Amino acid sequence: MVSFKDLGLVNTVDMYKKAVAGGYAVPGYNFNNMEQLQSIIQACVATKSPVVLQVSSGARKYANQTLLRYMAQGAVQYAKELGFEIPITLHLDHGDSFELCQSCIEYGFSSVMIDGSHLSYDKNVALTRKVVEFAHQYDVSVEGELGVLAGVEDDVSAEEHTYTRPEEVQDFVGKTGVDSLAISIGTSHGAYKFKPGQDPKIRLDILQEIEQRIPGFPIVLHGSSSVPQDLVAKINKYGGKLGEAIGIPEEQLRKAAKSAVCKINVDSDGRLAMTAAIREVFAEHPEEFDPRKYLGPARDALQKLYEHKNIDVLGSAGKAA
Repeated sequence: MVSFKDLGLVNTVDMYKKAVAGGYAVPGYNFNNMEQLQSIIQACVATKSPVVLQVSSGARKYANQTLLRYMAQGAVQYAKELGFEIPITLHLDHGDSFELCQSCIEYGFSSVMIDGSHLSYDKNVALTRKVVEFAHQYDVSVEGELGVLAGVEDDVSAEEHTYTRPEEVQDFVGKTGVDSLAISIGTSHGAYKFKPGQDPKIRLDILQEIEQRIPGFPIVLHGSSSVPQDLVAKINKYGGKLGEAIGIPEEQLRKAAKSAVCKINVDSDGRLAMTAAIREVFAEHPEEFDPRKYLGPARDALQKLYEHKNIDVLGSAGKAA
């Protein structure tokens, strides 16, 4: 058993409490490799922002659970070396079983998400409660989910939205004891959130009603990439075939962040930024074969994107001070 405290990590309880009170959202950034992790820490130190480092079950299989633990521990030290200590949480994103959550907790994660949204309401409550009872023994925070997000990301897939029912949230939070709640209000996984001609809006009215029913309780938004059109165009310019990829307008996310939404997850935008930078290097320097020469620019592009998110979208810049 590895305690997250020995790794220098924190859980999300105080982090989210401050976010709700301060009218901003903590970034939830997914990582799979060293360059992504470097970019996240560099961006969050530069903007003095707390951060939730997110690992999906797919990322855990890809990168190896032991390596990920040491990378997270290294991220804490790296932030200090960059000159500013920021609160860092290591979080399991979309855990789908008690066993996976248990394993992550034993490997030093300071927060886990148990996603029982694909189950019946009662089974979701029972599974979430089981994870909470185990996690809280070790001071690990737990995120639950009500409602289903459409789209595809790693092992998570659904064809249609099922909006969160505001009338269920109070009962769910009370019965499970979760520390935060992911809701479905129109965000979705992946880069193809809306079709051409659709009005890309999230249901802020549902968010408002949920806020009224559980005032001050930490709310999480998944699938909140905005799919910058300049990155889509750049990828396609250099040989990509993304088609009509449309995301969540950043001004809507900023409104959500000013309410009870305490964490906003961004993954696809980061993938787009890195892919655009790598494609540009390959197109303009086809002789290049040193991974540092294309992963370096990709890392720089990702850092720039995340600094923008922290400052202009999430409002988390300066909140780690």
